[in-house]
Amino acid sequence: MSEGRPPVTAAPTLEDVARAAGVSRATVSRVINGIRNVDPAIQETVRRAIADTGYVPNRAARSLVTRRTGAIALVVSGAGEEDEANPFHSQVFADPFFGRVASGVVGFLRPRGIHPILMFAETDEARTQVISFLRQGYADGAVLVSTQSRDPLPRQLVEAALPSVLFARPGEAIPISYVDVAHRTGAKLAADHLVARGCRRVATIAGPLDVLAAQDRLAGFRDAMAAHGHPYIPCVEGQFTYASGETAMERLLSEQPGLDGVFVANDLMAQGALLVLRHHGRRVPEDVAVVGFDDSSAATASRPMLTTIRHPVEDMAAEMARLLLEHVDEPGKPMTSVIFEPSLVVRESA
Repeated sequence: MSEGRPPVTAAPTLEDVARAAGVSRATVSRVINGIRNVDPAIQETVRRAIADTGYVPNRAARSLVTRRTGAIALVVSGAGEEDEANPFHSQVFADPFFGRVASGVVGFLRPRGIHPILMFAETDEARTQVISFLRQGYADGAVLVSTQSRDPLPRQLVEAALPSVLFARPGEAIPISYVDVAHRTGAKLAADHLVARGCRRVATIAGPLDVLAAQDRLAGFRDAMAAHGHPYIPCVEGQFTYASGETAMERLLSEQPGLDGVFVANDLMAQGALLVLRHHGRRVPEDVAVVGFDDSSAATASRPMLTTIRHPVEDMAAEMARLLLEHVDEPGKPMTSVIFEPSLVVRESA
């Protein structure tokens, strides 16, 4: 060894971690690879030993053994190729809903050393690329947010036997795990609240009715209002966008000038509707009470701040990621669905 040169020390090994933790090498390997049949106390002991020894797992070597990449695809699928002025990815980033999904997925995966790869699938070509990407092993599976009930991608993933979990109920009966919220229950909460406030001339702005969630929210609201003795609820269809909320509210005011309560199928449309009501000199909630759906950032950005139905998107997205990892670890695991309960968040608009 040359004078003045520090001695070369070998990098800590799996065996070093096992000795420090007082467990077998196989146990350390199971903890590192995320296998779930290790006692939590032992897992914590192994993690401390990893930190104390400075051991760094070789992800490339792990991948050869586990056939796992340490990455999953976060796929947003829908239609958007026809609108050159407002391409699909711009529509996605403009909607706070998708940011909440990404936050929930990343929040769950990052502590586990797994990273999402964002992919858009708004055309047949893009959907083919997603399938090819997964088949070639660049990601272990997909969590899928689909914006259309007729989207072919969920079925394509099932037919390709690729691990996948869907955000929201699929538009057709296929064997795929999914998470969703009880949309009809949330719409009933909105109806009950408007009626309790004394609203008697109630209307609604629905979401795009080719989306199952929008269908369920409209049906749930109409059913609940019928139970309160209101057999007919005027409705204008929007597109879950701010601008469509403005347009729909203008139309409702022209057709139903005496309305005193509105249920809007998402907060972004409700924000646009509030602006129109203000322009027409309608006080909210004194003249017209407004209830949204989602409890997104648009609800607190609105003036007045929006009474809305809490849609626990971040928790649902985290559950979606958890289910996907289970399907990756256990390929034969049965499909499942997890339905979250909504809640009413009362603010200033109703």
